[in-house]
Amino acid sequence: MANSASVESYLHVEGFEDFERDAFDKKKIRAGMRKAGLLVTQHAQMNLVLGKGRQGYPANRTGETVKSIKFKVSRSGFMVKISPTLTPAMGEFYPAYLYYGVKQGRRPQKLAPGKGIGRKNRRQAGVRTRLIAERAAGEWRIKPHDNYMADALQDTSEQVRSILFTAFASALS
Repeated sequence: MANSASVESYLHVEGFEDFERDAFDKKKIRAGMRKAGLLVTQHAQMNLVLGKGRQGYPANRTGETVKSIKFKVSRSGFMVKISPTLTPAMGEFYPAYLYYGVKQGRRPQKLAPGKGIGRKNRRQAGVRTRLIAERAAGEWRIKPHDNYMADALQDTSEQVRSILFTAFASALS
């Protein structure tokens, strides 16, 4: 597992910046992007399945998060995006909850009529700030997990770089 804190979430292949996009055969570029996208997708799925809640990754209970990881090649063919997507079985997009975490308790709500001060029914000075600070200092309901997507990209970056370099080189001739 790679260190999630220092991971770049994109990869750039250098050496082909001087050429216009029209110089490349798009079919070969798209094929290389699909191959790279499939490699990173499979590695991210493997991170989740083999992590089993250890190593900072979320536990794999139903397999919906694993099934939701998909890749998509851009319309131009020069970019591939790999990410978890919302599936019908999810209901809500919970990979975001797993990555960012959820704090215990809820946000301060509006005051009930007549419970505040003055005509505008406001809280006393500093009360809202204190409530927000208490919530921030409180426990996590769901702790933030490591970024298995960025770890998969970092772990496979050399293979992806060679796949894309080969695709760009063959598409140029």
